[in-house]
Amino acid sequence: MSDTAVPVPASTPAFTMPSVDGTLLARMGIDVTRVDADGATGTMPVAGNTQPYGLLHGGASAALAETLGSLAAQAHAGPGRAAVGIELNATHHRSVRGGTVTGRATALHRGRSLATYEVVVEDPDGRRVCTARLTCMLIDRT
Repeated sequence: MSDTAVPVPASTPAFTMPSVDGTLLARMGIDVTRVDADGATGTMPVAGNTQPYGLLHGGASAALAETLGSLAAQAHAGPGRAAVGIELNATHHRSVRGGTVTGRATALHRGRSLATYEVVVEDPDGRRVCTARLTCMLIDRT
């Protein structure tokens, strides 16, 4: 966490995962297993998330990364606020043809108006497939 970041007060309520029915998460088979202000973890099957040549689609890795980073940023933002993605970049390191990939978002900066997370996506053998960075703006809900 950055020196200028605002720590999450101990009184911050626990994050409640919203329903994913009918969302991109459900369509892609993303299973979120942990969310808090420090980060998030989840998995996604490669099957059904490939490009025409049978490799995991880079956009699928990016969608997993943005999902995990956004949920963690929302946990940091807290009730009455919303986390909205404003910048995502991803570097794809290797291909994957099958199994399930795992994403782990880790907070890099948790401020009052911005939160930034690094997300590492790994293949079933624990090899890095993608490294992404997501920055979310934290705004008041209307």
